[in-house]
Amino acid sequence: MKLTLLQTDIAWGDVNTNIARAERLMDGHESQLYVLPETWATGFDVAPTRELATRAVRCVDWMRETAIRRGAALCGSVVTEENVRFFNRFFFFYPDGSCETYDKRHLFTYGGEHLRYTPGHRRVIVDYLGVRILLQVCYDLRFPVFSRNRGDYDLALYIANWPSSRQAVWQALTRARAIENQCFVAVVNRVGQDPACDYEGGSVVFDAYGREIASAATHPREEAIDVEINLEKLRSFREKFPVLADADAFKLD
Repeated sequence: MKLTLLQTDIAWGDVNTNIARAERLMDGHESQLYVLPETWATGFDVAPTRELATRAVRCVDWMRETAIRRGAALCGSVVTEENVRFFNRFFFFYPDGSCETYDKRHLFTYGGEHLRYTPGHRRVIVDYLGVRILLQVCYDLRFPVFSRNRGDYDLALYIANWPSSRQAVWQALTRARAIENQCFVAVVNRVGQDPACDYEGGSVVFDAYGREIASAATHPREEAIDVEINLEKLRSFREKFPVLADADAFKLD
């Protein structure tokens, strides 16, 4: 499966600009799955309003229409209001326009996300082109129990607004998730600035050995990163070195 990571510079609250930037990055890349960062449409706003969520609805419609038009899956998270509650919702649109969603479980309390958003509780794995994909959002990266591979996924997909000040942590944890879960890990971060933080990207894909197989440029900029996921190599490694079979059993409430 070929996927393209869309490392965007998110214009704060500017839906039209962010759609245009996403379209521009996608052009010229023939992919089967395009991946946008966390809250790509508006920026990571910890004080969402109904007006913001209403504007973001247009971006969800655009994602559906774009997936159908390009004949490829498209995913990313959008601020969503439902039943007078706000969610940081990860949308995964298939090429036929159908959709799976995952609500971010671990809300970023240090930044106040937990004060206005409702956490999700479902662990969501989508099956696309035979690849089983675990959907995760930003702060989820710090909690390995929730993402522990139970033999049920091949690719862990993390989308984020992860600030420059914690970039070394980002690099260490993303590689660790690939090694400990014996899977591919693809992580998509933003670049640029918002009212609270600076961002330097660092979007990257690791294989199950923890080896980098694709990454953004050293100097942070908007960029589309193409990579091919080879399931046969992953299966061969798992058969040769069956780490997951020796994992500790546990139940997550």
